[in-house]
Amino acid sequence: MSRLSPRTRKVIRTTVTVVVVVAVAALFAIALARNWAAVQEQHLSFDARYVFAVVVFSAAVPVSGLLWGAILNRLSPDHRVSARAAMALHTSSWLLKYIPGQVGSLVNKVEWGRRNGYSRVLIVITFIYENVFLQLASIVPSVVIILATVGYAVFENNVALLVLPLLALIPLGLVIDRRSFHRVLDLPSRRMLKQPLPEEYFLPRRTSLALFVGFIVPRIINGIGFVLIAATVIPVEPADWLYLGASYAFAGAIGILAVLVPSGLGVREAVTFALLVAVGVEPAQAVIISLLARLLSTIADAVLALVYLVIRPPAQKEAVS
Repeated sequence: MSRLSPRTRKVIRTTVTVVVVVAVAALFAIALARNWAAVQEQHLSFDARYVFAVVVFSAAVPVSGLLWGAILNRLSPDHRVSARAAMALHTSSWLLKYIPGQVGSLVNKVEWGRRNGYSRVLIVITFIYENVFLQLASIVPSVVIILATVGYAVFENNVALLVLPLLALIPLGLVIDRRSFHRVLDLPSRRMLKQPLPEEYFLPRRTSLALFVGFIVPRIINGIGFVLIAATVIPVEPADWLYLGASYAFAGAIGILAVLVPSGLGVREAVTFALLVAVGVEPAQAVIISLLARLLSTIADAVLALVYLVIRPPAQKEAVS
């Protein structure tokens, strides 16, 4: 059987992406249509907390950039990236997240690495670490908080919401163990690149665990932004903060797992909606909160584009030392 041509594979990928996006958008549109009358009764108007939410969402990305820089510097101690360069590169890569599968983000970092003397394999490994830590920081604390707050009942009618991320933890957990991760990548490297992978390209377990904890910080920052948004629609008590923040982080993780969907488009909103309704939020209000979160996070991306122009290192200066 002949292999598919690159063009055919591209057409298939594009078709699948369009089908998934349309399907998710349709399901979310149905939820919105069913509650449209109630949505109209909300009479939303501008709220200063929207501005704070945008600022908070924007701040989470450079913080993640610092953590990515820490991974790279730990794995390449003789060729260090500056904090400014790490934040700028991560921000520009983040803005390419709308390309399905994060291909744009990866290519951007690999190309930057080539220009600055880094091994392509090393940059790919840092990219894997970054995304694994992001997923672990989004899933593990969130599941614990959600189950501790409302119990398993929230997942009874949405078992897939729990099963998918928990299954994802199995391969993600292998990355934490240096030997396991090295073993997984070393074999294909020997076959495809005809060379073994240096063990120094992999993080010790203690460092991995420390970085996993570090990646919880941007999740907390995003959670704060979501709490601010929710508070403009429903009464929010301090006791609700953890659940709301965890729900948003968890929904974001599901969106990332939907690799064929640009930026988890629609998936994150659908999961957020389900988690809010599960704890008694009116469907109309849950729809509004979910849509507001998507809208303001998109505005935050536009703000990040301006931030990138400010923090990017001058072209004539070296980004690394």
